[in-house]
Amino acid sequence: MKFLQTQAIFPLFLAFVFVAVLFASGKTNGGNAMNSKSKNEEVAIFAGGCFWCMEEAFEKVPGVIDAISGYTGGHVENPTYEMVSTGTTGHREAVKVIYDPTKVSYERLLEVYWKDIDPTDAGGQFVDRGSQYRPAIFYLNDEQKMLAEESKRRIELAGIFDRPIVVDILKAKKFYPAEKYHQGFYCNYPGRYYSYKNASGREFFVINVWDRHPYFRLFPERQSYWLGYVKPEDKVLRKILTPLQYKVTQENATEPPFKNEYWNNHEPGIYVDVVSGEPLFSSKDKFDSGSGWPSFTRPLEPQNIV
Repeated sequence: MKFLQTQAIFPLFLAFVFVAVLFASGKTNGGNAMNSKSKNEEVAIFAGGCFWCMEEAFEKVPGVIDAISGYTGGHVENPTYEMVSTGTTGHREAVKVIYDPTKVSYERLLEVYWKDIDPTDAGGQFVDRGSQYRPAIFYLNDEQKMLAEESKRRIELAGIFDRPIVVDILKAKKFYPAEKYHQGFYCNYPGRYYSYKNASGREFFVINVWDRHPYFRLFPERQSYWLGYVKPEDKVLRKILTPLQYKVTQENATEPPFKNEYWNNHEPGIYVDVVSGEPLFSSKDKFDSGSGWPSFTRPLEPQNIV
């Protein structure tokens, strides 16, 4: 695939997405994040129902150093699991994610969060009911607040969910680590954990929703979003791509001219790589080359075109 001076004709597979507002590309800097241990460690706090499940979701992300189960957002000091379970402390089960911002960005963590919860459930999460299980993003600085609010807006505009998005975005309060037996529960007690998780309905919900939106990317235009991106394994690519998409993206085949999805598409938006979701082109730079393939005068990010 080549970029030819003032015009480009690209016989490749693209995905087309709508992005309401484009941020300027830049690396997220968490600033003075609460309880940050060093300049290469920053903190994010998320509540998404059962903290066992949240801990598993984040600890599998490259660049995450640790995810600590705990309680936050309430008015009771040094809460215990039994106290929080009453729903009267104001606290929610949450995880404090310690991560290396040179390897993974806050934008990526936000996407992991949204893809592991039911953002339309204000009464808890899945089988767990009560105020202590309500979903929330706790921001630790102004940039986290901005990104959290924008992420919520993008989820709303994407139209993925039929019901209103009810995730709270709140200023972080003191975080209290949960009891020792809760930490790493999915690793220490896998039988009990996966029995609970399977019965909770979380995994079924997540698969049912996101299998229908495999190309959704929360912040594809932000350079920091791609920190630590890892190409899916071949068996995963064969599952999420059509046979033609697989041949074009993995075997250097060419889709037929005039018989592809986007050559005559005129909707406003950006075109992204169908595998990674990286931003490639804007509809503002699209022109009719007569080739039968999507054609553009320039890329959005030159480094993404080889």
